[in-house]
Amino acid sequence: MRKLLVILSLLFASQAIFPQSVAREWNEEVLNAIRNDFARPTVHARNLFHSSVAMYDIWALFDDKASPFFLGNTIGDYYCEFEGFETDVNPSEARQEAMSYAVYRLMQHRFANSPGVEDIFTSIDELMESHGYDINFRNTNYKSGNPAALGNYLAEQLIAFGLQDGANEANDYENLFYEPLNDPLDMDTSGNASMEHPNNWQPLKVESYVDQSGNVIPGGQPPFLSPEWGQVVPFSLSDDVLDIYTRDGFDYYVYHDPSDPPYIQDGLGLDDPYKWGFAMVAVWASHLDKDDPVMIDISPASLGNVPVDLYPENYEDYESFYNFFDGGDPSVGRTMNPATGAPYEPQMVPRGDYGRVLAEFWADGPDSETPPGHWFTILNYVSDHPELKKRFKGEGEELSELEWDVKSYFILGGTMHDVAISAWGIKGYYDYVRPVSAIRYMAGKGQSSDPNDISYDPHGIPLIPGYIELVREGDPLAGAFNENFGKIKLYSWRGPDYIVDPNFDEAGVGWILAEEWWPYQRPSFVTPPFAGYVSGHSTYSRAAAEVLTLLTGDEYFPGGMGVFDIPEETFLQFEKGPSTSFQLQWATYQDASDQTSLSRIWGGIHPPCDDIPGRLIGLEIGVKAFSFAERYFYGSLIEQGTIYPNPSSGELFVSYKTSDPLEIALYDTLGRRIYSAPAVFDQLDRCRLDVSYLKDGMYFVTLEKDDEQIFVQRLVKN
Repeated sequence: MRKLLVILSLLFASQAIFPQSVAREWNEEVLNAIRNDFARPTVHARNLFHSSVAMYDIWALFDDKASPFFLGNTIGDYYCEFEGFETDVNPSEARQEAMSYAVYRLMQHRFANSPGVEDIFTSIDELMESHGYDINFRNTNYKSGNPAALGNYLAEQLIAFGLQDGANEANDYENLFYEPLNDPLDMDTSGNASMEHPNNWQPLKVESYVDQSGNVIPGGQPPFLSPEWGQVVPFSLSDDVLDIYTRDGFDYYVYHDPSDPPYIQDGLGLDDPYKWGFAMVAVWASHLDKDDPVMIDISPASLGNVPVDLYPENYEDYESFYNFFDGGDPSVGRTMNPATGAPYEPQMVPRGDYGRVLAEFWADGPDSETPPGHWFTILNYVSDHPELKKRFKGEGEELSELEWDVKSYFILGGTMHDVAISAWGIKGYYDYVRPVSAIRYMAGKGQSSDPNDISYDPHGIPLIPGYIELVREGDPLAGAFNENFGKIKLYSWRGPDYIVDPNFDEAGVGWILAEEWWPYQRPSFVTPPFAGYVSGHSTYSRAAAEVLTLLTGDEYFPGGMGVFDIPEETFLQFEKGPSTSFQLQWATYQDASDQTSLSRIWGGIHPPCDDIPGRLIGLEIGVKAFSFAERYFYGSLIEQGTIYPNPSSGELFVSYKTSDPLEIALYDTLGRRIYSAPAVFDQLDRCRLDVSYLKDGMYFVTLEKDDEQIFVQRLVKN
């Protein structure tokens, strides 16, 4: 799909055009580079995070309260040496110059081998030159007071950090240990006879494979992307949510372990959660036709507003959450737009158009920023909305464009990075199967609903009248010589074989042999090259929705609704459609996130078991990362007390007036508690703490009552 959210009219047609901060300019350059690079959501979440850190740290150096995240601190096992920065240059100009050099140098390193390197480098060179900066200046002696040298130094340090953070960047992020259990599924053939492990991921062999960014991948058999990413140094993820599992000589780091997905069971038919989930994917594919007779209201009056307490807690409860036959979830909608005071107007559209558009809109196809970048574009357009007041958490004075951008990018970047580490750590360890493999595998075995009927197999697909049936004698699909008798047929989207020219053709829905089933995706792509469990889209989206809600202090989009215009007949890219023009509409950020999750089921990419755990993990990560990032914006979160001396090399005093019993604790920059003890105050209201054993770097000192932090202040140990 084209540069989907670059034209996002979520994007409120009435938006005014604001002057952009230098942080926004460089964020747009990073997003442009991602669109011109290989589609690697994990890698680009990391690129967005590191570029956001570069801009935030420079900004923080010139702020009275804020603390840098990286400069002068230890992150993971890496210490970034830094002795402070003083300059005679105007602070505003110095900030802009240092930020520009930092991100420019980082991008030169990170995107040097991108397929679109020429376009990327031309664009960033032009931006540097538009500000009058010398792109050949490479000095890193920031002690000279030169802002450009400061930017170069910070980039140099971030690059060095990135070469040892567990991403294996030096070897182009290549996998070191992971090997797939299954042989590839050749999409040029029918069925899935090569699959031996139906619970595990299977590579795909696709002639002229094109990744999500539109790049042709030689060999047509992409490897699993980032199965070992759980070992990358995170932002806010902490050891209390980490499990480590050893397999094949490698320690898989799994943050927020959701436990096992449903594995295939013998028999049971639809009572087997594995078979139920993948069968639902096939059933929802029967909606993807412009001639589908069902009309639905896709406005916030009917869709969205799904309470978290309705999320199913186990796989047996999924049936009460998803509408198995008609599609969708238990949305209750909203009656009133809180920004306008008027009711949300219904918008009736064909379900067949809605399902197809959702599948493509959220799929992040060619020229996309990948899911983490996708949410940066949403953040940028929310920031541009004329009704948005740029007050942090919706409180206090409005922030400048630059302060709003650097803080929001820092939070969202750290969040997306943590999601990549958690979701792909889970994907790598659980190594779970995708629908195209599972549906073809089960159908190849037969049916599992009736042991007394033909083609029974304990691993067969469940029979569902009208959707999943046996080919019997006289069936049009039986073949001239009844060669397909006893096989499984699906009433589903018919696939790319029915599309010759996507400008004029639509595959439509009809009965097909299940062995030839395709997800609703481009024939040159089929399915992302990594395991399904948990859904990256669900996890990224829910985490980002939490961040945007906390950042703006409002769960609603500015104006009470975000929209995207869908033009008739021209929006879909691999078939003609939709049959009518309409808008995608979301009242809240969570509504948009929940829609993302459903889109992946309609698109044939995920079964429900991939979805809900991803949403819940994203919710936890978003809230935790926001709180973690916020600490850096203030020298002390509570004004009542203080710590001294700070920096400290040995003995530290915590001054706090209280008569309550408290606990004193130390946390590192990853949010890990490394020390705790009852706080003992002397007659001067001081508590002594020995920090001489700590490594140099930054920490947080807290006082806690009943497990609640009532005092937090950063400590620099040197």
